[in-house]
Amino acid sequence: MNWRQSTFVLPLLIGLLSAIGLLSALLGDGGWDAVAWLGLGLPAALGGWPLLRLAARSRRVQSP
Repeated sequence: MNWRQSTFVLPLLIGLLSAIGLLSALLGDGGWDAVAWLGLGLPAALGGWPLLRLAARSRRVQSP
């Protein structure tokens, strides 16, 4: 089975990335802050990506 076809692989990876971001935000400053930004920003961007695509698609349909 391909990893993209699995139901739980991508949500698990997003959850692990979020957990790493949260833990690194609690652990310290400096490099930990960069890890926290990536660990919390990438899941947020992945969650917002379908919304941006949907908005772009609706704008194309509505324009004459």
